[in-house]
Amino acid sequence: MENQKYLTFRIHNLHYGIEAALVEEIFPIPELIPVVEASTDIIGIFNLRTQIVPVIHLDWLQGYPPKVCYLNDYIIILRWEGLQIGILVHKVNEMLELDDEVIETAPSDGFICDINTTFLSGIANIDSETIFLLDSKKLVRQPDILVTLIWDAQSQLEMITGDDQQQNYHEYQQIDEFQTPNFYDLFCPHATPEERVIFRQRALDLRQSLQDLEVANKLMPLAVIGIGDEYYGLDLELVQEFTDIDNLTPIPCCPNHIIGNMNLRGEIVTLVDIRNVLNLPITPIKVGSKAVVVQVDDIVAGLPVDKVLEVVNLNPAEIKPLPTIKLTGDAQYLQGIAFFQEKMLIVLDLPKILTQGGLVVNEQI
Repeated sequence: MENQKYLTFRIHNLHYGIEAALVEEIFPIPELIPVVEASTDIIGIFNLRTQIVPVIHLDWLQGYPPKVCYLNDYIIILRWEGLQIGILVHKVNEMLELDDEVIETAPSDGFICDINTTFLSGIANIDSETIFLLDSKKLVRQPDILVTLIWDAQSQLEMITGDDQQQNYHEYQQIDEFQTPNFYDLFCPHATPEERVIFRQRALDLRQSLQDLEVANKLMPLAVIGIGDEYYGLDLELVQEFTDIDNLTPIPCCPNHIIGNMNLRGEIVTLVDIRNVLNLPITPIKVGSKAVVVQVDDIVAGLPVDKVLEVVNLNPAEIKPLPTIKLTGDAQYLQGIAFFQEKMLIVLDLPKILTQGGLVVNEQI
């Protein structure tokens, strides 16, 4: 059987994984409209490009009351039975490629570390770390009720028309079924007024007009990374996983951009520093740094980075040509710029960097 990719994340002190093929988007948690019906396993819903998305909290699914949500929590959007559902997580970790040798079958019922194993497909043990792999088919226990709730909310949302997004959002919030109690009373009692503004603005930003929905299927998934003070976007289809550099073997007599080799679960991956290609200052790379493992054709390399921020879906129309001030020698390796969290996001042409940027990667050195 082929190895399978999993996106890993944390809730409280527990490490979970979900099949990466099901993941569509990842973004910071917006303001939610609570759903407090006892017959559902979801804590709230929100409007994602005119589609109602329910959000699951694994605490609730395990039978425990959800703990407080925070501004730096994330929502992972999954494709489930033709619908989109969200999972609330505290921290998104790395993407791992796992084989059968490291995955144990989870007991069909019972508890491990207070986790109900009914919702697990397996348990992976990686470097003394236990990762609980979720069974996507069992995340929704009452699908008929969930689908009905989505349809009802969707119908009410579609009744609200007009061009004033801010006004429409507040009208939507006043739908009787979801009027009280509110998101902050239930899940964010300590949120400051400033944080509430951010939560609400996130919800507004995730909502698009019906006209924008036409381009939703053409969105470009990007992994957002930080190198120095700059933010860069990488085509997510080229990203194999995010990882920490926990071992590093220097390679003698090699070009400066070759940092060394790292053993990644038995596979040797060459670490390649692209800072020089991007005209960025060279900084020391050491054990404990972060890396993005990418593959372009038959080239597999680890790119050291300072930060792994999140995964976003970007409308190609939002990528603008580089301003004149940015037209330096590295411009040929950049697709353009967009904006991310009020910062300029530089979209990299990774295939061109690895094949035409003068970087020797998989050759004998």
